[in-house]
Amino acid sequence: MSASARVTSSLCRRAVAGGPSAGPATRLHQARCLRTLSTTTTTTTTTTALLPGARLRRPDVARRTLARSLATAPLPGVRRCLSTTSPRRSDDDDDGSFDPATIERESDQVDVCIVGGGPAGLAAAIRLKQLANEAGDDEFRVLLLEKAGELGAHIVSGAVVQPTALQELLPDWLDESNPNRFTGATPAGKDRMRFLTKTMAIPVPAPPQMHNHGNYIVSLNELTKWLGERAEELGVEVYPGFAASEVLFGPDGSVRGVATNDLGIGRNGKPKDSFERGMEFHARVTLFGEGCHGSLSKQVIKKFDLRRDSQPQTYGLGIKEVWEVQPEKFRKGEITHSMGWPLPYDTYGGAWMYHFGDNLVSIGQVVALDYPNPWLSPYMEFQKLKQHPLYRSVLEGGRCISYGARTLIEGGFQSIPKVAFPGGALIGDSAGFVNVPKVKGTHNAMKSGMLAAEATWNALKDRPRSDDEAADAAAAAADPSNTVFLFEYEDALRKSSIWKELHEVRNMRPSFHTPLGVYGGIIYSGLEAFVLRGRAPWTLKHGVPDHAATKRADQCRKIEYPKPDGKLTFDLLTSVSRTGTNHEEDQPVHLQVKDWDRHAAETYPPFKGLESRFCPAGVYEYVEDESKPEGVRFQINAQNCIHCKTCDIKAPNQDINWQVPQGGEGPKYYMT
Repeated sequence: MSASARVTSSLCRRAVAGGPSAGPATRLHQARCLRTLSTTTTTTTTTTALLPGARLRRPDVARRTLARSLATAPLPGVRRCLSTTSPRRSDDDDDGSFDPATIERESDQVDVCIVGGGPAGLAAAIRLKQLANEAGDDEFRVLLLEKAGELGAHIVSGAVVQPTALQELLPDWLDESNPNRFTGATPAGKDRMRFLTKTMAIPVPAPPQMHNHGNYIVSLNELTKWLGERAEELGVEVYPGFAASEVLFGPDGSVRGVATNDLGIGRNGKPKDSFERGMEFHARVTLFGEGCHGSLSKQVIKKFDLRRDSQPQTYGLGIKEVWEVQPEKFRKGEITHSMGWPLPYDTYGGAWMYHFGDNLVSIGQVVALDYPNPWLSPYMEFQKLKQHPLYRSVLEGGRCISYGARTLIEGGFQSIPKVAFPGGALIGDSAGFVNVPKVKGTHNAMKSGMLAAEATWNALKDRPRSDDEAADAAAAAADPSNTVFLFEYEDALRKSSIWKELHEVRNMRPSFHTPLGVYGGIIYSGLEAFVLRGRAPWTLKHGVPDHAATKRADQCRKIEYPKPDGKLTFDLLTSVSRTGTNHEEDQPVHLQVKDWDRHAAETYPPFKGLESRFCPAGVYEYVEDESKPEGVRFQINAQNCIHCKTCDIKAPNQDINWQVPQGGEGPKYYMT
């Protein structure tokens, strides 16, 4: 057993010793200990060698259970005594008649529930507990749910971080006298901006927004883990491995919390012997910080029509690798950004290379998902990028140690929805605060979480708590003024640095929709950056939604990509093996397509397998099948999914719905 597994095992033994008299927070912590131990001891093997054409497969992982698997007696604050009892099934259940919804879920009542353990969610949690602790309110419960098995495991970013929000939230985050300081920050050094042709790297002036003096290169994966530790020290109840899958609404229509998904459902939709009903978390305020295109955020945006006054959101797909390079090629703190090759003139995007840590280089490319040519593969464009002399000269002779991909928000100011609604709010990239020209969003995500936390505390601090949820719900239904609405958060956001900086750069990204494509956008963005600086009396609009920008395959040039060399460039499944991704195969496919045959019939003829090219994880395939009218069969390899959300955004007919799988599953990123 590894050292980390031995430590975890010891912690679990001590936690379980608390027995049934432990409080709900402790009991959930016990479950998290067991989940961590299970993950540590059963998922250490990563596939590193794959046969051509093979689909990625991972070892089976023991099912990690929710808190009820430890419960033996009723607990204060947890309703419907936790139980390990499997559902009773009659002989009729084999025909699929069993409905899990007939079994009641356990519930827990907290003051604030935060969905998502990224920078926004953790900043909100930390700020809330800071305020509660300062006020001496030890009973103020802040609970954070994260679908990843551990904090940071699903986080992907460049990342050069502007430290303003971090400094405000935790002033001693880099202080040498602080024994718990963050030790993974590399001060930003030399900035370089290049426009690439196939063989040349032409120096161009970087806009003021991209100057990085005073910023830090970090692994956001590592920073998120560190923030989680700080949150727990303050008393935040942090529970990774809990996948919130449903928004709970009160009788008055307001958000009353979330529920986690049912476990132990087979791929056929029927319960297995390991079936466990999900758990409900009821809260006076629920904050959604799921990141870009979160599954629950989509629900509340639609439910409350939060986009009624904003333009559609636009997105990019970021693909990243971390390399260990030869010491003589390492230039600590150096930051390089590039535009142009290999992307075509009608496709917005850019690339980066950051030197950080000890001989580590973060390299990646972002491709806007409004690209028109369905033959384009963002993953293969990234492989081509590494062949350019600018990047090859650094990476050659090195070793790739990590891979990841994630969509990111690009809409900016025009696409910010209403962020507050009855019972909760959107924070971070669930709302969309990335400053695209600055190539940064973490500082804004954290600041939005802090603003929401302060508004939440002010709204709740003078409201009496009640243990009678039924009475609270009845009172809210009778008098809507009893429901919390974070007006203060909306107002604070518009007065904040977030609003100011996004307004200033609002016209840069949409300027690339001109007929001149990338070249026209560069010219106009230069005008905005150096002359207008956001003072233009107009606001440009985005084009059509990303999925609608895709042209038919017969209208576009087919792109033939070279075979990977296995040294600098890699086949897709070799890269996916570096993500540590794992999903139990015998569960409902979380990439929901109602009718696979209909999807193939409607999508394959015009777009010729677009899904197999836009996915950076080999999830979607069209397999030759003469029995099908199109000659191909649509297939979803859900176990390969790395939770990037590209399919939900780019599918031409919007018939792929990304939902959370079982908690704790998905990628397990390293240094991303």
